Amino acid sequence: MARAHGNSDSPEPDRKGTGPLWSVPLALSDVPETGRQVALTADAPVRAAIAKLARLRDLPRLEATFDVTQHGHGGLRVTGHIRATVGQDCVVTLEAVENEIDEPVDLVFAPPEVAAAGGGDSTETSDVDAPEPLVGGVIDLGAIATEFLLLAIDPYPRKPDAVFEPPPAGSGTAHPFAALAALKKGQDEGKTE
Repeated sequence: MARAHGNSDSPEPDRKGTGPLWSVPLALSDVPETGRQVALTADAPVRAAIAKLARLRDLPRLEATFDVTQHGHGGLRVTGHIRATVGQDCVVTLEAVENEIDEPVDLVFAPPEVAAAGGGDSTETSDVDAPEPLVGGVIDLGAIATEFLLLAIDPYPRKPDAVFEPPPAGSGTAHPFAALAALKKGQDEGKTE
């Protein structure tokens, strides 16, 4: 199994937003007929950049394991898992909360002309979505891992015991315009005298 880290097979994270934060390219020519297994672990600068992009409190762990196989004529299939620990703020208590992510990956890449046609032979891709374009014969495993992580993050994280309790229904300050209503009531009373 090939092992890659955020800093060994990829350049420093792109801080200008012009490219992937975590880049681990893999060429079609580097995938033998028997396939290739790749394990990735994002280093601290990469995790920090992704955490900033995703507005996370922190990202202490981000790993990916992929099985990459040849698919059809000139294509690749990528299956595997993205595993991460994400630190966020609870939407109820605003306290720190950590969530574990284990997101499956199943993608097919095909030459651009095949991908544009929807995959060509439908029997080859019937169990997955339409293929992604394989531009220049290269896929970026770091970018795939980042994308699947971002899609898996809970947008409304909660601590397990956190419960939102709205103010009592009969309270005069229960609605956001209570102060304006009181002011208006005071003005109306002043007009009747």
